[in-house]
Amino acid sequence: MKNLNVKLHILAPLTAIVVLSLWFLPSTAFGIEGLTIVQQRTIAIFCYAALMWMFEIIPAWATSVTTIVFLLLAVSNKGLTNPEMGMLVNFRELMASFADPIIMLFLGGFVLAIAASKVGLDIVLARVMLKPFGTNPKWVLLGFLTLISVMSMFMSNTATAAMMLAFLAPVLRTLPVDGGGRVSLAMSIPIAANIGGLGTPIGTPPNAIAIGQLAAMDINVGFGSWMIRMVPVVIIMILFAWWLLMFLFPFKAKNVKIVIQPDEHHHIGWEFWVVTCTFIVTILLWMTGELTHLNSNVVALIPFAVFALIGIFKKEDFEKIDWHVLWMVAGGFAIGTALSKTGLAAALVEAIPFGSWSAIAVLIIAGLLGWLLSNFISHSSAANLLVPILAVVGTAMSEQFGAFGGVTTLLVCVAASTSFAMLLPISTPPNAIACSTGLIKTKDMTKVGLIIGLVGIALAYAVIIIFPFA
Repeated sequence: MKNLNVKLHILAPLTAIVVLSLWFLPSTAFGIEGLTIVQQRTIAIFCYAALMWMFEIIPAWATSVTTIVFLLLAVSNKGLTNPEMGMLVNFRELMASFADPIIMLFLGGFVLAIAASKVGLDIVLARVMLKPFGTNPKWVLLGFLTLISVMSMFMSNTATAAMMLAFLAPVLRTLPVDGGGRVSLAMSIPIAANIGGLGTPIGTPPNAIAIGQLAAMDINVGFGSWMIRMVPVVIIMILFAWWLLMFLFPFKAKNVKIVIQPDEHHHIGWEFWVVTCTFIVTILLWMTGELTHLNSNVVALIPFAVFALIGIFKKEDFEKIDWHVLWMVAGGFAIGTALSKTGLAAALVEAIPFGSWSAIAVLIIAGLLGWLLSNFISHSSAANLLVPILAVVGTAMSEQFGAFGGVTTLLVCVAASTSFAMLLPISTPPNAIACSTGLIKTKDMTKVGLIIGLVGIALAYAVIIIFPFA
């Protein structure tokens, strides 16, 4: 009750004051040349969403839905707008946030997890994959972090998180309901998925974007050269995350063992083997996307189609899907669309006087900017926005950057910084997937995300600068 009063009587009015101030301030107060009315409105709505998500004044999905409606009314071409206000966003693009391809990947992942649970495959998977890590909860937690991070190096981090969700439930059932260990295990999914993608050039799109830009500048960064520097960063950060989670969310009960017993209610029949084969095929297709040219979002719908066709997934199973998570994620996509299509994101980046700073200042600010943007728009969008601009800046300041490894260091550091963006449930799809467990509070995710982000960026920078790419 006390927290509710604080939210209603302090945080809600504070949010309203900030948002309304940003909405009605003179455009010159923002220090961004040529700021349009639509861009100013986008800033105000962006702050509304960020504050509402952080303070949890209303449920996260409700914040997302209201954010999309506000954007439709305030910045779309079918809202309370006119072309003189600036670049308007096509209303279809904002509404498409509810059916973004990533939303379909979420849906497919949830269906896969539901089907695995129905036939008992989740228990079998959990027993097999976690067996090498024993029964001590702290080693099982390390097992989760290790498995997820390794898989995220070679397949979509969202697909990895969706798959891991399938056998998290049987592990959670072995722990006390009121213990912090349940939070640690749920939080390990997004942390490991986000960090793991840093390990290889194909682990996450920003890596490929940076390497592609460098290749266009006749600078080659090889697969092995990347991994030699980045895999140690992943290993150190996974161990740090393991310690941090146990420190912040310790396993409450002493001498508890995670022993996953076979479920006597399930028998291994044709349904079990259909789900198992579909699960294996889906994972293989996720891992071989570059060979098959099948998008991971498309692959995620294959199990949905198979299970619906043969009757494993039934009408009543729709009630088990975490629809609120899908709507929550949609709000993040809508904000990203508005920031991009109104030209606000590009205006913000261009307003930063990189050319007048020292090389070390550019390195630090560029990394922090990449990290900050990636918490609110997709990591790919943030990298696509920053990398081309910073390539020009780095080339122009080649002499200053010579001591730090040249423009390669700048672009790789920015790409690395995006992997540590995990402040909010909408920051990355794995964050949202973890929130579907109902175990993670936004304030806890923000606290862990802030620590992991700052430590991770500092470590990545140190490794890249000390051991620059040749």
